[in-house]
Amino acid sequence: MALLNYDVLKKSGYTGYVLEKAPEKVLQFGEGNFLRAFADYFFDVANEKANFNGKIVLVQPIATGLGELIDKQEGLYTLYLRGSEKGKKVDLKRVISSCSRGLNPYAEGGWDKVLDLMRSKDLEIIVSNTTEAGIVYDPESKFDQVPPNSFPAKLTRALYERFKAGLDGLVILSCELIDNNGKELLNCVNKHIADWNLGDDFKNWVNNKNIFCSTLVDRIVPGRIRDAKEVEELNKINGYEDNLIDVGEIFGVWIIEGPAELENKLPFKKAGLPVHVVPDVTPYKKRKVRILNGAHTGFVPGAYLAGFNIVRDCMNDEVIKNFMNKMLNNEIIPTLPLDKKDLDEFAAAVQDRFNNPFVNHELMSISLNSTSKWRARNMPSMLEFIEKNKKLPECLVMSLAAYIAFYSSNIKELNDKGLICNRGGNDYTVNDDRWVLEFYNEHKNDPVEKLVHAVLTNNEMWGQDLTKIAGLEDLVIKDLNLIRKDGAKAAFKSVL
Repeated sequence: MALLNYDVLKKSGYTGYVLEKAPEKVLQFGEGNFLRAFADYFFDVANEKANFNGKIVLVQPIATGLGELIDKQEGLYTLYLRGSEKGKKVDLKRVISSCSRGLNPYAEGGWDKVLDLMRSKDLEIIVSNTTEAGIVYDPESKFDQVPPNSFPAKLTRALYERFKAGLDGLVILSCELIDNNGKELLNCVNKHIADWNLGDDFKNWVNNKNIFCSTLVDRIVPGRIRDAKEVEELNKINGYEDNLIDVGEIFGVWIIEGPAELENKLPFKKAGLPVHVVPDVTPYKKRKVRILNGAHTGFVPGAYLAGFNIVRDCMNDEVIKNFMNKMLNNEIIPTLPLDKKDLDEFAAAVQDRFNNPFVNHELMSISLNSTSKWRARNMPSMLEFIEKNKKLPECLVMSLAAYIAFYSSNIKELNDKGLICNRGGNDYTVNDDRWVLEFYNEHKNDPVEKLVHAVLTNNEMWGQDLTKIAGLEDLVIKDLNLIRKDGAKAAFKSVL
């Protein structure tokens, strides 16, 4: 079977949108599954719907990557967006043609090609996703390295090339999963400017002529299909061999922090895409953490004890699903600082995302490090609800009790793998920081009242003494007793 390229695609009978030739307007550091299913998809739709007429050059951030494969397929690859929308199964296929070529800056002449592109008048945007460890200041990165070691050093060197050419600045969209990713990247660039003595003129140009945007990305990207038989079947249906098949969920949102005029400068709004320019990305990060992540952490420990193993099955159970929705709609959303309609729509999408028929998301994988997750994702909602309403949120308190139950269910032993607990006669392993596991193991024989008191007064866990919240300790004791007596599902049902 022929390898995917433009000629092969034409012969395959594909009838979707394709853009073969266009100026290279985007330089992207990162060529992995996520950006190809996220940013590159959005640019592809912008080409179709908003006449962006731009191509993306994909640069490997490390020496090993997909650059050669991308070139062999002339930048083309097949993307499947799969999931559930309003309860209906969705499986969309699109051949992405927004990418022109791949570059390996570690190969001979590769870094020179990156610098050549920086001197192009067509270039408008830089996108990056170099992992959470990518945006770090590395004093060992030098100006004359080919290429410089770190991503911020590479960017500094590349921007200097553009500055010397007397060209306009760029819009820089950081997609790494750290807080204030754009600001942190600019800080690193400024340190390299100082280290390398590149001068005040260049520093002023970097800081005043370029727009470094912090962004929030939200799309689950399982990436490549691991089942060789499924890949073979898809290639047979498509009529070509594709070694870059990518898979993402149907839901996707990109929040970009920047000046208001940037929304019209970027092509996404005109294309009707869920990409939004906002003055501050912080409320949207809070929305994601409190609603999406908070929903997971809020119901998963209890759902596992109730006998469930994957997220999708929980969404097909009325008790678990309604517990999650009540927690979101009645207790979490009212504490958030965004428009209620926006929050309600985001929460509604969560149920669809969790009901994805293509993803078997295991509850045990979500349960990893639930202590720090509950503190970061759910405790702020609980505290703000109490402050605002002068009463306890029933579902959030029940989720706290379920977390304690999950970590203390018939503990058998603590070993190198984790804390061995038991659900209905079957062992499961709780994974968390060692001190957390040691704490629960030490308290495994405590009666409920003593255990709850020890947990709630553990300042290392929560950063405060939660027993000082009126009525909380008594309600957690009541809920934990109910979970142990009647089971987690009955306990969840009791608050509906």
